[in-house]
Amino acid sequence: MSSSDTFFDRQARIAELRKQIRHHDYLYYHLDEPEISDSEYDNLFKELQDLEKQHPDLLTPDSPTQRVSGAPLAQFAKVPHDRALLSLDSVLVPGEVSAFDTRIKKELDSGRVEYAVEPKYDGLSVVVVYENGTFTRGATRGDGQTGENITPNLRTILARLACLTLHGNVPQRIVVRGEAYLRLPDFQVLNRQLTERGEKTFANPRNAASGSLRQLDFRITESRPLVLTCYDLMVSSGRLPPTHGETVALLEAWGLPVPDPAQRRICDGIEEVIAFHHGMMEQREGLPFEIDGIVVKLNSRDQQEQLGEKSRSPRWAIAFKFPPRKELTTVQDIVVSVGRTGALTPIALLTPVEVGGVTISRATLHNVEEVARKDVRVGDTVKVERAGDVIPDIVERVAVSGEQRGASFAIPLACPVCQSAVVQEGPIYYCTGQTVCSSQLKGGVQHFASKGALNIEGLGEKTVAQLVDKSFVKDLSDLYRLTKDQLLSLDGFADKSAAQLLAAIAQSKTPSLERFLFGLGIHHVGQHVAQVLASQFGSLDKLLTVTREELLEIHDVGPEIAQSVIHFFAEPRNAAVLDRMKTLGVTVQAVPREATGRAAPLKGKRFVFTGELESVSRQEAAQRVEALGGRVTSAVSKHTAYVVVGKAPGSKLDEAKRLGVAMLDEAGFLDLVRPDSSPPL
Repeated sequence: MSSSDTFFDRQARIAELRKQIRHHDYLYYHLDEPEISDSEYDNLFKELQDLEKQHPDLLTPDSPTQRVSGAPLAQFAKVPHDRALLSLDSVLVPGEVSAFDTRIKKELDSGRVEYAVEPKYDGLSVVVVYENGTFTRGATRGDGQTGENITPNLRTILARLACLTLHGNVPQRIVVRGEAYLRLPDFQVLNRQLTERGEKTFANPRNAASGSLRQLDFRITESRPLVLTCYDLMVSSGRLPPTHGETVALLEAWGLPVPDPAQRRICDGIEEVIAFHHGMMEQREGLPFEIDGIVVKLNSRDQQEQLGEKSRSPRWAIAFKFPPRKELTTVQDIVVSVGRTGALTPIALLTPVEVGGVTISRATLHNVEEVARKDVRVGDTVKVERAGDVIPDIVERVAVSGEQRGASFAIPLACPVCQSAVVQEGPIYYCTGQTVCSSQLKGGVQHFASKGALNIEGLGEKTVAQLVDKSFVKDLSDLYRLTKDQLLSLDGFADKSAAQLLAAIAQSKTPSLERFLFGLGIHHVGQHVAQVLASQFGSLDKLLTVTREELLEIHDVGPEIAQSVIHFFAEPRNAAVLDRMKTLGVTVQAVPREATGRAAPLKGKRFVFTGELESVSRQEAAQRVEALGGRVTSAVSKHTAYVVVGKAPGSKLDEAKRLGVAMLDEAGFLDLVRPDSSPPL
């Protein structure tokens, strides 16, 4: 390899590392959705630092190594910091800590120095400003120079911790730096709630803290039990203490939360630092919060100022990280997630563990049979892997000598989201509250409004999501309570579009029975089964009292469909929604008597359409067939009764000719589906 090749290879690698780091910075700081673990990120960052140190001619001012990551989001007002909030360089092994100590002593020209050490909390770095002892402003770190103004959100935390107002001899203005985070038990509770609702969970407590603090609605932050630990007095209108140890003691005296005395220390030399790191690593699993190492900093403020700072990190402090956890972890809880179809899936909430460079805090257990087969219980030690290198999976339980195991997992009898009854179909359990369950509601409303159901134009995915998120629609009946003012508060709505949607909803108040049944989204009741049920029973009132035996007498209805229909109408919450819809003017049209039961002239006949119909739409033609007891399919077979041939037919015409299937033109079809018509022999 020539020298030019080597130069271009190095240049390409540096460019690739910068690209990767910026990508992961965006995921971590903006979306709170990291793809890789902290240790893997640190390795990328260190490789870039080493390459830039070896080749300073390739160092550029916009390199990630020259700035603090995490630009403030546009949704928040920007806050310039009084002093830069820097990051820390990271080390992983004692030899690197000793090298740090050697450099410090050399630059200070001192034989021995004193270090302050404390846990490195895994949360979100924030600053809080007090004036005359009263909290006035709070912000995130942002890019180190400018942060996001999250004053209302931080106020909820400080109020909970009773430190909105400080006591004692507090200077006129102080700026304090700290870490906001979630304790592990609270993190598990939050993820449990999100899991049960079928919502996206947080990968780890740090992302949960960041996602909770950076909310435009402070009430969301208030609902999550965030805590704060303060560790630095960055700015003071009074005299700054001479050491870090005295600074922390002063913050505590004013009433601010600081690191537990048992978890911080002033070390006389680097040997004590390494011993403290070892001790904290042994305590790590028993702590009620996540730490990923310790912070090591010079205790003397004068010495800190003497050494100064680099562009993104101080020269007088480092993060001494812990090795990443591997593969084995503990089951903190087993909860049930309710999916959009109502299926209940057992999910194991885990002590966060790194597997394949990704932090895993939850794993699916698929169904109750899988839980029983693996015999996984709360408190068990388990081996985790990323199935297909993507989906977290529990491989097996790992027996631990002397362990006292918890009770076996049992599926709940009521849905954890809406408290409706839970029913079993094979190894899968379902929530029967399909019209009221918030986990199923968005998909349920979209289905109810779809073309094959009530055909409410304007109720697309985005609109439905907003209606549910704003609690304007809590069940299907709420569609008929919507007001113009509510619609105007949604993104993308003006007077005309709001009026059009309200008109479309009003037009849907008189649906046919088969469309209404299909729109309810009853498990296993598709368009064909809905048409069969409508044809057989004729009215919604009859279906409300139908028995399992009556359903099983129908040729196209098997045990699963019968059970699903019975459970749906037996669930009191579904019945209440149907009653409310009736009160709000929804009138489900009964099927004419001549089209029900044995009188359905096209019962058992299968139709296939090919080509374009001119006088009716394909959908309307299919509805006419189904209203008379027939069925529309997409493929021609020997069981097909008629192929309806329109303008510019396709290959289905050739297949009909090959199989000798009867064919109808549009006029013949329309004549056949007249209510008083009889099918040809």
